[in-house]
Amino acid sequence: LILLDSLLQESYNQISEIFIMLLENDQFLSRLTLMFDKSRTKGHVSICMKRYDGRTKPIPKARSVPVKKKGQASKKLNPKIPPASAPHPDPSEYMCLMRAVFKNEKISTVVHSKEVNKFQLAYCNLLKSNMDGLKRQKKQKTKKATQ
Repeated sequence: LILLDSLLQESYNQISEIFIMLLENDQFLSRLTLMFDKSRTKGHVSICMKRYDGRTKPIPKARSVPVKKKGQASKKLNPKIPPASAPHPDPSEYMCLMRAVFKNEKISTVVHSKEVNKFQLAYCNLLKSNMDGLKRQKKQKTKKATQ
């Protein structure tokens, strides 16, 4: 029974690392720090930041009504596809969606507009502390053509 429990726990841990995990802001920053530490030896961390309005489903496209021409039979709309709903109203406040990916580990967080300043300061400090391993680019000297 204990062996079965440990096997289930290991498989759950492996599965949970594959899927995107939505974390709180502080947890996201701490996990991001761990990702940067793991990537020092090999690999890279990809970070994506975008505006988020809270929707989890895409907006359906408007379905055009076919115009009946002379001599042609009218096309019927597919009954399996529901008609497009009215456009969604703009949200009262936009949020910021942050995603980070390292190998097969994906994490994300949603930053509300009230918490942006606090999060940005913590995120900036995190980036500054983890950008020390970068190599300087060599500047190529351009030769001026003598005339």
